Amino acid sequence: MGLGTTASRWLQRFFPNRPLGQRGEARAARYLRRRGYKILARGHRLFLGELDLVALHRDTIVFVEVKTRRSADAGHPAEAVTSAKQRRLTRLAVTFLKRHGLLERPARFDVVAITWHERGRPTIEHFENAFDAVGQGEFYS
Repeated sequence: MGLGTTASRWLQRFFPNRPLGQRGEARAARYLRRRGYKILARGHRLFLGELDLVALHRDTIVFVEVKTRRSADAGHPAEAVTSAKQRRLTRLAVTFLKRHGLLERPARFDVVAITWHERGRPTIEHFENAFDAVGQGEFYS
C-alpha cells in the first residue's frame, strides 16, 4: 500500500531530494551491476550515518557514495563529497568491515555522480578510488 497523494506531495515538498536520491542510488546500483559489481548492501544504516552502496568488485570491498543532482548549477555532484564527508564515510566503512569480519579484505571508496536532467537519461560518472581513507583508524587497500 503506497502513500496517499496528499502525504506524497507533503514529503516531496519538505524532502524534495529524497526520491531523487533514491532513484540515483537505484540507477547507480544497476550501473555497477552491469559492470560486474555485486551489490552487498544498499542504504546500510549505522549509528554514524548511512552507506549508500557496498559492493564487491573482484576481491575488493567497494564503498560507493552516490550523489544525484538535477543540474550542475550548484556544482558537480561529486564536489559534495567533502573532506568531512570522507572522514564520516571512512568511519562507517571501518565499522562495516569490523562487523562483517572483512578487515583483511582490500577496500576502496568510489563516487558515482549522477546528473538527472528533467528530460532524457541521466548522466552517470563513476570515479573509482575517488579518495583515500581519511582520519584516525583509516584502512588501506
